[in-house]
Amino acid sequence: MGTYIIRRIIAMILMLIALSMLVFGLFTLLPADPAALTCGKSCNPQVIAQNRIRLGYDKPIYVQYGQFVKGIFVGRTYGSGTATFECPAPSLGYSFTKGDCVTDLIKQAFPVTATEAVGACILWLVTGISVGILAALKRGRWQDRVATGGALIGYSFPTFFIGLVLQYFVFFKFRIMDYASYTPFKEDPVAWFKAFILPWITLALVFAAFYSRLTRNQMLETLGEDYIRTARSKGLTERVVIGKHALRSGLTPIVTAAGLDLAGLLGGVVVTEYIFGLPGLGRLSLGAALNSDLPLIVGTVMVAATFVIVANLVVDLLYAVIDPRVRLS
Repeated sequence: MGTYIIRRIIAMILMLIALSMLVFGLFTLLPADPAALTCGKSCNPQVIAQNRIRLGYDKPIYVQYGQFVKGIFVGRTYGSGTATFECPAPSLGYSFTKGDCVTDLIKQAFPVTATEAVGACILWLVTGISVGILAALKRGRWQDRVATGGALIGYSFPTFFIGLVLQYFVFFKFRIMDYASYTPFKEDPVAWFKAFILPWITLALVFAAFYSRLTRNQMLETLGEDYIRTARSKGLTERVVIGKHALRSGLTPIVTAAGLDLAGLLGGVVVTEYIFGLPGLGRLSLGAALNSDLPLIVGTVMVAATFVIVANLVVDLLYAVIDPRVRLS
């Protein structure tokens, strides 16, 4: 196990290095001039040249990449003389449109996206797995048909449609609750909860539909195995057979999908955050793309990719815990 983890960590580091080189290379190959984007309509060649020197875009590509990597570990200083400003480690660059370090902007947006993603993940796993188990146990009956049909309907609608429909009925049609913009939990827990409840439900409806079908298929396959029949012949209760044996063995693909989906959400939920006005990574990356804020784009892409790579490692390690038949070597 230890050797496997070390190998995977080394591979993960190499992948991140290769990814950083690729993203940084694409950043420099884009037709847009980062220095020209740092000022408004009053830009002139002199200001652009000064900004290019101030932000380090006047140096060769390999020097810029070296400074980028160095900034991750020790921070980075922009400008010279009295006109200097620093981005402490880990520095992912400086956003010229926001006027702040990319790392600081990501730190501010990450708790919002993390709360949205984790809450929705818990909700869709509980709902999707429960409905999937029920559909498998009631195969061919009306419960199975309702669950399968509901999953198909839920999986067919796009996220923005579900979000807008929920907003209309909850805020305007039935006025179940008043609209609440994002508020930190420490300031007002009730407003914080109101700001997240609809995004959680929106994402959960889409993902729970997929997980209910996945769980149903896995349970039907697992319930036909010999060791399940053996467990039942020993007189074990149906609850023990389903919970301890069948569900545990069928969780492997569910964990794989959940880990990758959660990592993708942590990288930014663009549509949901834009609809509900949440200041998370998705909205931050969308603003960066619309404003051609290339350093911020590079930073958000690196963070999202890191989540996906780390999630792959965590999922592989969970295999041996969930399914005793799996051995890591």
